[in-house]
Parts: sequence; structure tokens; C-alpha cells
Amino acid sequence: MTSRVILISAALGAALREARFDDGRPLDASGLRHARAAGQLPAAERLWVSPAVRCRQTADALGLEGAPDAPELAGLDVGRWRGATLAEVSAEEPEAVAGWLADPGAAPHGGESVRAFCDRVAGWLDGTAQASGRTVAVVEPEVVRAALVRVLGAPDAAFWRVDVPPLTATEFSGRSGRWNVRAGRPLVEPG
Repeated sequence: MTSRVILISAALGAALREARFDDGRPLDASGLRHARAAGQLPAAERLWVSPAVRCRQTADALGLEGAPDAPELAGLDVGRWRGATLAEVSAEEPEAVAGWLADPGAAPHGGESVRAFCDRVAGWLDGTAQASGRTVAVVEPEVVRAALVRVLGAPDAAFWRVDVPPLTATEFSGRSGRWNVRAGRPLVEPG
């Protein structure tokens, strides 16, 4: 039995443009326009959406209205840093940020550690692998990063070394817990 999981990174919004931890803001006009211009998505037996506003809006713009939320695919919980930029947090809590970036098990913000986040995403991916056919999910870029870290068997610190552009598809295919990856296919041509 082969399972295919396609993770689509959400369209660009103000929070990403400002390098801000997700603050629940919707997509901006440019992000919506790019999502609506995306190419045809493959048919799927299962559709999921991260509970973030911009993921829901991206999914709707891609024609995936009504896809259920998958709480396991929520973005990294950064606790009290939510809505701030990394520069703002670094200025206020430089030692906490340095520790967080250096230690995947750290959660100085009171939220979730990178390690726990990668475990959560991997658990969802493993559960999804039990079903044959294709699953498509619209998610935050860090969800794609976490899945890549686990599938490739990379150390958790590699999480910070993966860039996931908006509106790209990363496909995981495999069986019996062994995954292959096809990364970074743009849904729309850059422009």
C-alpha cells in the first residue's frame, strides 16, 4: 500500500512578510491573488487544513472549501512570543531566543519546543500513512519543515536549516514507514 501526502505551504501574508510569529491575521490581497492563480491540485481522497486563518484562506482560494481543520497540523506554538517579530523578541529576551535556536528541546516562550512540534507533525504523518491514496493538506511552512526533518531522519536542529516558500507543494510518498520526498514544487510561477 502506497500513501501519498502533499503538504502545501500557505500563501504569503503580512505576518510572514514582516518575519512575525503568526498572529492570526488573514492573508493580504497579494497572497489571496497568488493563491487564486495557483494551478490545478491533484485529486485527493483526504483533505486537511491547518487551523490558522491564512491556511484556511489559502485552502479556500485553492478550491478546497470545506476541508476540515487538522489540529495536529497547527503551526509551532510560540507561547507569549505570538505576534512579535524575531527582532523584537531578540531585543527583549536575547538569551531566551539564543537558547531556543540552539536547543530543540527548549521552550522559553512557554509554548512548544521544536522537538515536541516535530514529534507532533511526525505522529500525524505516521497516522496518515496508514491510509492508501492521496492526502492533501494546506499548512504553515514550519509544518513542512518538521515533516522533512523527521522523514529524512535529520537531527531536530536541522529544522532551522530548511526554507519553505509560500504556495509550494512538498510530496511524501511511501509505504511501511519509509518515505520519499519531492520538495518545493511551486503551485504558481514566481513573479
